[in-house]
Amino acid sequence: MNLRLPGEELIRDCVAQLLGTEVHETGMLRISFDDSGNWAAVHFDYQAIKEPAKIWTHPQTIPITGIQSKTFPYNHRIEILQQARVAGFDEAVVVNKEGNITEGAVSNLLVKISSQWFTPPLSDGVLPGVMRALIIENYDVIVRSIAATEIDAIESGFLLSSLRIAQPISSINNRELWQSQEFRTEIEAMALRTSVG
Repeated sequence: MNLRLPGEELIRDCVAQLLGTEVHETGMLRISFDDSGNWAAVHFDYQAIKEPAKIWTHPQTIPITGIQSKTFPYNHRIEILQQARVAGFDEAVVVNKEGNITEGAVSNLLVKISSQWFTPPLSDGVLPGVMRALIIENYDVIVRSIAATEIDAIESGFLLSSLRIAQPISSINNRELWQSQEFRTEIEAMALRTSVG
């Protein structure tokens, strides 16, 4: 992306100062960079998401090319999330022009089909999320394209992100799913151990 990043030592020193000033028992740290070399860090109070998510399939396919990067403004994804919420859901499954599931509006997907866990490949237009990478590295998860026509075959699932960790999906398009609470607990312990602890 041709960003000019400051040195790691400067970032670490500034973040340490920020965390000492903006103290939270559980916090959310965000560091953002722009293309002119400027950067900013913020630290907010964070309340873990406890409730399972009701999701739906976003009605329009989305033209997505190549591996995605999280860039701002993030309006197109926020709009999809808002549409889902207006319709009474918590998140949306996004489908690309090829008819494959990519991810949620603001989260990665992990789904169970025929007793096997799957996540879509980056090449289908998936943001390379940290939690997604940890799940692939630590568990028996197959990375493959998931056709939108397979949505009705999904038995269980999670929304993945650094903030959600692994939020169970309670239903897709109002069809109830089995919730894998034991797997969720295992993922949360792994995340604490390897990433966010």
